[in-house]
Amino acid sequence: MYTREIILIEDNPSDVELTRRAFKKANIANPLRNFDNGESALEYLNEFLNEDKRINEIPLLILLDINLPLVSGLEILRVIKTSPVLRRLMVVMLTTSSEHRDLEAAYELGANSYIIKPVDFERFSELVAQIGMYWMVINEPPKIISTEG
Repeated sequence: MYTREIILIEDNPSDVELTRRAFKKANIANPLRNFDNGESALEYLNEFLNEDKRINEIPLLILLDINLPLVSGLEILRVIKTSPVLRRLMVVMLTTSSEHRDLEAAYELGANSYIIKPVDFERFSELVAQIGMYWMVINEPPKIISTEG
């Protein structure tokens, strides 16, 4: 059985490693693919616009930081949510930004959730495990449909 992957778009190596460990501790079996800049993440996501891709290959969830090199998280979110193929992807903003304008912009662009990363190592680990459990176990995601329908 194929398990849909989770995309982590995060440029902080410590947060990437902590996310991996928290998912492992929570027994989340979905593959976790990391991109450390917005440009490479968009290049990867653009591959799913090809109609030859199998539907179940489209990621289950994207964990997206706002402050990224090359292309911002908000721009990535805009691209995802305006794409007929990608717009149903679940996108959780996972960021250190507590700026009201960032929160408002994320929800205006279609974010499914906005979570401010705690600075405490243990709390961050618990938060990532809870995110994984909710989005992979409890939540029922919509089917990803092609542009044909």
